[in-house]
Amino acid sequence: MVLALVVCAAVVAVGVAGLAAFALRRRLIQRVGGTFDCSLRLRMPAPASPAPVPDPAPDGEPAPAPPTPADGKGWVFGIARYSGDSIEWFRVFSYAPRPRRVLPRSEIEVLGRRYPAGQEELALLSGSVVLRCLHRGAPLELAMSEDALTGFLAWLEAAPPGQRVNVA
Repeated sequence: MVLALVVCAAVVAVGVAGLAAFALRRRLIQRVGGTFDCSLRLRMPAPASPAPVPDPAPDGEPAPAPPTPADGKGWVFGIARYSGDSIEWFRVFSYAPRPRRVLPRSEIEVLGRRYPAGQEELALLSGSVVLRCLHRGAPLELAMSEDALTGFLAWLEAAPPGQRVNVA
């Protein structure tokens, strides 16, 4: 009986220590300032095969294609931090003290923005906006709040003279 209580207490202590480590890590990341919640998706879903074109309506206008819901897979919740001319991105559920990704301002090209659709609405924080980008020529999507998006786009546009910046 005593052994069972000791084991249970040890399991609870390890769990509390793990949660405390998450909280401390987040506090250390945010201590510097300039942070915002930012989900990231590196692997875009494979494009769906084109839907067959429906027959035109009686008035000659083509009927609209049925909407396809967005795939909510591949999103990773994180914290982004401005650091000079780059954005440092940290996974939320990680103990790593270093950023998982560093996105230099000069290597980010914004292609457009959209609102989450389909299952993406469940995978992202409410009120998020998805920003479609290219980073070093590879597709990348970032999801953040409207306020964070405004700050992110302003940061991109505030590049030093001579730096190529493409903001859609």
